[in-house]
Amino acid sequence: MRGGRERVVARGRAGAPGEPAGWGGGVRDPAAPARAAGGPTAPAKVGPAPASAPAPASAPAPRLAPLRCRVVEHVAPRTVRVIEEPLDPPGPGRVLVATRVSAISAGTELLAHRGEVEAGVAMDEALEALGGRFAWPVRYGYAAVGDVVALGPLAPRELLGRRVFAFQPHRSHFVAAAGDVVPLPPDLDAGTAALLPSMETALSLVMDARPVPGERMLVAGQGVIGLLVTAILARMPLERVVAVDPLPERRRAALAMGATAVVEPGAARDALGGDGADVAFELSGNPAALDDVLRATGREGRVVVGSWYGTRRAPIELGTHFHRGRLTVRSSQVSRIDPALAGRWTKARRLGFAIELLRRIRPGALVTHRFPVERAAAAFHLLDTSPGAALQVLLTYEEEQCTGSA
Repeated sequence: MRGGRERVVARGRAGAPGEPAGWGGGVRDPAAPARAAGGPTAPAKVGPAPASAPAPASAPAPRLAPLRCRVVEHVAPRTVRVIEEPLDPPGPGRVLVATRVSAISAGTELLAHRGEVEAGVAMDEALEALGGRFAWPVRYGYAAVGDVVALGPLAPRELLGRRVFAFQPHRSHFVAAAGDVVPLPPDLDAGTAALLPSMETALSLVMDARPVPGERMLVAGQGVIGLLVTAILARMPLERVVAVDPLPERRRAALAMGATAVVEPGAARDALGGDGADVAFELSGNPAALDDVLRATGREGRVVVGSWYGTRRAPIELGTHFHRGRLTVRSSQVSRIDPALAGRWTKARRLGFAIELLRRIRPGALVTHRFPVERAAAAFHLLDTSPGAALQVLLTYEEEQCTGSA
């Protein structure tokens, strides 16, 4: 751990709300006139200076003290630590964000936590904050909500003080390009906003499936992603939406999200009317579930696989039912737009509509637990060992956890 763990918190100084100590110069408007100590601001003079007047000496740029902020790291399978490290001030076109909450993914992120990701695989080529390849120690996460507390040069001033979302790992503060933070509507609370990546993934899955009015849907796996897919489908003119999950708590949650029926694994085909599903989603994260989903899908049916199994194999039977039934199996991953839709849909448009879906569906009740970032290890342990007790787990951050150094 670099530099020890001593923290200094500024009290009672002027500045932006939530502004860390040592960063006051980072938000000064360079066009604002200087204020004389103890007196009023001198009126600004308009027009060029007289030719005989010497050029005024430029004031030295304010020196910004470095920050020390907390970061969650996975150092080995099922081993989590929270460290402190310095954070440089925002450069040109960048902003400093104080994180309020960040959401833990019970899918991809738990794979990394368990060490079930292939060594050397790209973390996420679409996200700058998750660049590089999988190797210990790992910093993961992509669902941070916070407030912009400082601006670098040329960053849009209207962002200062705004509540924003960013695809960032779990850390108390971060610096990002102004174009990479997403301003959030004021009526969206931080906990619900942290579900934005999950909602975007659910929307991407439904877009890849292209359901037709009147079709029968099967959604296997009622974690956060599965529940949000169920909620989106329930708002479409479909014959039925059957949700599958072995946990009774999650089946009850699926009914609350609008499922027509909920069943345990193995009972889906009867609930679908005997002819099987027109479209089936495999979202359980369990490799063994894929075979059940194939059997529950009707002739000419489409199966969309949103689960990432990591290093685990999925044993499936591609026999008579699959072959003669002409089933289609496709993967779905949120990093790309289906080429058939890319002429009209961009990632920005999809993300914007995912925010609108958060406002319409209001899935904040899926957040079951909040842990202060110091207890990140306990949060991951709960998700890893007690799926029946937890759905969405958030890490929370207090302002004092990232301060300017003295």
